[in-house]
Amino acid sequence: MATSAITAPTYDPTSTAKALADKYIEGAQTQLTNQTTTATNTAKALTTLSSAISAFQTSLAGLAGVGHTMLAQSATLSDTTVGTATASATAAAGAYSLFVQQVATSSQVSYDTLADGSQLGGQLTINLADEGAGTNTANFTVQLDNTADTDGDGALSVRELAAAINSASGNAGKVSAGVITVSGAPRLVLTSKSTGVANTVSVDATQATDAGLQTGFTTRTVMTAAQDAIVYLGDPTNPATAKIQQASNVFTNIDGVSFTATHAQAAGAAPITLTVGGNASGTTSNVQAFVDAYNKLKSAIDGLVNSGDPKNNVAAGAFAHDSGVMALRTRLVDLLRPTGVLSLASYGITANRDGTIGLDSARLQSQLAVNPTGLDTLMGTASTSAPTGIAGALTTYLNQWSNTTSGQIQQRTDANSKLQSDLTQRQTDLDSKYDAAYQRYLKQYTALQTLQATMQNNSSLFSSLFSSSSN
Repeated sequence: MATSAITAPTYDPTSTAKALADKYIEGAQTQLTNQTTTATNTAKALTTLSSAISAFQTSLAGLAGVGHTMLAQSATLSDTTVGTATASATAAAGAYSLFVQQVATSSQVSYDTLADGSQLGGQLTINLADEGAGTNTANFTVQLDNTADTDGDGALSVRELAAAINSASGNAGKVSAGVITVSGAPRLVLTSKSTGVANTVSVDATQATDAGLQTGFTTRTVMTAAQDAIVYLGDPTNPATAKIQQASNVFTNIDGVSFTATHAQAAGAAPITLTVGGNASGTTSNVQAFVDAYNKLKSAIDGLVNSGDPKNNVAAGAFAHDSGVMALRTRLVDLLRPTGVLSLASYGITANRDGTIGLDSARLQSQLAVNPTGLDTLMGTASTSAPTGIAGALTTYLNQWSNTTSGQIQQRTDANSKLQSDLTQRQTDLDSKYDAAYQRYLKQYTALQTLQATMQNNSSLFSSLFSSSSN
């Protein structure tokens, strides 16, 4: 009778165990992966939305926040060689007469009899003072010790003195020291950073150890005398004209206007005129900046709620089915259409077919000529305490989303973060189930493989013993 060997299917216990363990958790893993992907996309989308709203609110605050208006103002001078001027949005229109008698200058002095090789020890005191009034405004000391001796030769050169003054801890840039060489001899030059007579530079060397330094600092050459700026608000020959004297060349005495004097006028010259008025190009730029900021916010929200296009492989946005974010987009459009006589359209800000807004600058300028203050009335103030107009309404509504404590974005972020934490724990638990199943299947199929191998060997032995050719 013919015999047949016992055969077994060939397989690898490791790959078999993995395949079975994968199948064991397949359904749960698919669900968990999908939920994790959704939570990750939601976190990214919330960050995008937060950044977009924040950027818009920052832009809005700069255009229509406290102290800012959409209507730009400019300041012009009848003689630009005398100075420069700028006007803030809150500056009132008007014309002002100015006469610049003198501009403020820094103090610059030189000490011409100093020599290299001064003895170490003691200190210098650098004074900034109004010598006419007999008052010190600031001073600092310079130590003449080993730290000042940078080349380590045991003596101080004029250049080492300059370096020690510049690096003195109390200086902080108040005075700069340099060295110029005249006929082969070094001269120490000190210059005050700030202008005005109160910043006149001098050096007290009475506490220096070296007698040559004490003597050398007793005499100075005034290269540039410190002086205050003097500006008259009108004709200086008129006794009733206001005189303004100060250390700085920048005058802010006119509300919302900054005037910087750069050149003194000749005695007897006519005062110049500073004119404050509307700045058409500046206003247009402000309105265009608002249009651009709004469109950028809308574009970001549109991408988040986009329903997608499966036919063209375009994925839907993270908030494609989120009624809250869709309501946000709709509300923003509504807030641009306040009730009343004035409208954004009357100032050239109109809606496009895609939902964005555009600017007709010619129409803007035409309406500003008719009603220059209407634009600011319409836009209002982006203030959280006293919001008005469109800017105030936008700020109030968007704060419901952007508030870092109670806003919609923060609440959604907190909830999504908790969900992500829970999903991470569920993944850990599922991984443990997978490992347990894998080890169980590996043990079973390894034992089965061993049993089949034993049976195969026994079958071969029996075949050898009972074959017809066996003796």
